[in-house]
Amino acid sequence: MLDSSYLLISLVFSSIGLGYFIYGRKQKHRVAFYTGICLMGYPYVITDVMPMIILGVALMLVPKFVRL
Repeated sequence: MLDSSYLLISLVFSSIGLGYFIYGRKQKHRVAFYTGICLMGYPYVITDVMPMIILGVALMLVPKFVRL
């Protein structure tokens, strides 16, 4: 059964991932591009709310700390 908090958190992180994806594609920034793909895809794999929030925040911080 899907919980409403799961759906809302999934929507928020997927939307942020779409922004990272578009930014990475237009600016040729590979880290942001792949982070966006991961942010859009990981809610399909993780179904618990708390690990989803932790992983989402960690993925959002990846482009800040990883430079290629």
